[in-house]
Amino acid sequence: RQSKSLFAMIRHTQAMSPQRTVVAYEDNAAVMEGAVAHRFYADPDRRYAAHAETTHILMKVETHNHPTAIAPFPGAATGSGGEIRDEGATGIGARPKAGLTGFTVSHLKIPSLPQPWEVEHGKPERIASALQIMLEGPIGAASFNNEFGRPNLLGYFRTFEQDVAGEVRGYHKPIMIAGGIGNIAARDAHKRPLTDGALIIQLGGPGMRIGMGGGAASSMATGVNTADLDFDSVQRGNAEIQRRAQEVIDRCWQLGEQNPILSIHDVGAGGLSNALPEIVHNGGKGARLDLRAIPSEERGMSPREIWCNEAQERYALAILPESLSLFRAICERERCPFAVLGQATPEERLVVTDPVYGNTPVDMELSVLFGKPPKMLRDVVHVAREHAPFDPGSIDLSDAAYRVLQFPAVADKTFLVTIGDRTVGGLCARDPMVGPWQVPVADVAATLMDFDGYAGEAMAIGERTPLALIDAPASGRMAVGEAITNLAAAGVRSLADVKLSANWMAPAGHPGEDAALYDMVRAVALELCPALGVSIPVGKDSMSMRTTWRDGEAERAVMAPVSLIVSAFAPMSDVRRTLTPQLRFDCGETMLLLADFGDGQNRLGASTLAQVHNRLGGTAPDLDDVETLKAFFTTVQSLHAQDRLL
Repeated sequence: RQSKSLFAMIRHTQAMSPQRTVVAYEDNAAVMEGAVAHRFYADPDRRYAAHAETTHILMKVETHNHPTAIAPFPGAATGSGGEIRDEGATGIGARPKAGLTGFTVSHLKIPSLPQPWEVEHGKPERIASALQIMLEGPIGAASFNNEFGRPNLLGYFRTFEQDVAGEVRGYHKPIMIAGGIGNIAARDAHKRPLTDGALIIQLGGPGMRIGMGGGAASSMATGVNTADLDFDSVQRGNAEIQRRAQEVIDRCWQLGEQNPILSIHDVGAGGLSNALPEIVHNGGKGARLDLRAIPSEERGMSPREIWCNEAQERYALAILPESLSLFRAICERERCPFAVLGQATPEERLVVTDPVYGNTPVDMELSVLFGKPPKMLRDVVHVAREHAPFDPGSIDLSDAAYRVLQFPAVADKTFLVTIGDRTVGGLCARDPMVGPWQVPVADVAATLMDFDGYAGEAMAIGERTPLALIDAPASGRMAVGEAITNLAAAGVRSLADVKLSANWMAPAGHPGEDAALYDMVRAVALELCPALGVSIPVGKDSMSMRTTWRDGEAERAVMAPVSLIVSAFAPMSDVRRTLTPQLRFDCGETMLLLADFGDGQNRLGASTLAQVHNRLGGTAPDLDDVETLKAFFTTVQSLHAQDRLL
């Protein structure tokens, strides 16, 4: 029996490195210390001015894997939209600023461009193909970000699908990462307790018969549900109404001490059945609500559908009764719908009445929902797997070069970058396109805190998921290492300023995978992060990365590797000092230096070179020496401060 749970190990990183963290594990996003910024917005007299205030940095990275597998455009769009709402609903109101998006799918199998490493393994009829996901999903995420008014500045794209030891491993159930960075006034970073009689409000669009059971469906293996339930579980996005709601939130926090919001949550998985109990429970109260006060687009919806649908672009808020006229005026100005659903009560009990049927669909103690359930115990074993080594000696160098350059993880990503406006909002300092030829090779994204100065934030991403089939802990360490080496291109003061988001995914229940996940979490959270002095204050898990279906009489399955996607965030004092991979010819004699973290071992397990020859390999690359990584980061920042790096 292990002494620490998975989440306990992740929390251990924060206990060991709490510096700069303001909010962790208790809100819709994590918050880290920022700086004084001159934020430009209107005073109550409607005159715009710069307001000097301590402004913190908020960060969040979500996944929206199941909806993207079923319907790529709306799945990815609502993934980005939900993450934006998480940021805006942090504390008592915050402002999202810039986004990141990532995709991991099985091989594309482009009909007009067959590749030698692609093998047809089939798929369930009702899920989208990898090609369809990559044609529609990025457009969905980009369109929602841009229509909302947020640039997408960072991302990754990887494909993997291979027969490994008699099993098909790949991403028929894709990874769709949606994350971002934003700002929040220091005074607004924590939610306020609710008072008796506080008004419970829904802000945003109406409920619709969509997204029924979306949260539950996302936690199941793809292909297990019926087709109707899968399609019912997908939501639809409306960036315009979300922007209106965000403008209301902005007007509220811009009032400073007169901010009418006591608490705010986004309406996501589970719909109002999750958001409303959560907001009153976290405020130490109960609530009495009117089911028919909930705005609904479809008149024929049942009480269950009204209460549980996952229609997007909605927030749950609590305000004081005396603030209602002010709040109404703000909503009317922004033309944003809202409705008063009921009031907070001193008894921690949730009562939902239905005047149409004259009954009470919900009447329960909140302790039933939020009481501590029995801890899950998983009895798992390690599965020893040996993989034949990959010997590149017999391959043709020219053919290998062409294969590697055509592999999606290596090939040009312009088509994923130029689909959106990367300057919207006016606070973008470093986007993916670099140099006079605008090549999408930037290692890090950077944003400004305000329009007056040069202080800002940096974010980078790291992932090496195929390595987990050889060595899961190595895959986790490499993801952290890549995120940090990418972040080193920004002018970050020290590793102590860096915060990580970790998105963990696995086909839970498959032999050996639970144990591999535990090993990965232990390696990253108990060993690597404390040694680096960084913490993981935010993240998410997805434990159902399995696709199953029947092909005639045969049962087919595709399992993803244990997967960790790491996003790194840090404050910057001067965004102008962000380095890029552009080679300079205007600085006299220069040198290229190689920092060899592998110490000459040149391990090729699960490399692109191995994958394009349909091989996995026997030894995975790894982050062998934490001190070397720390020294590299410190050295880069020191040389950068001396203007010796180009």
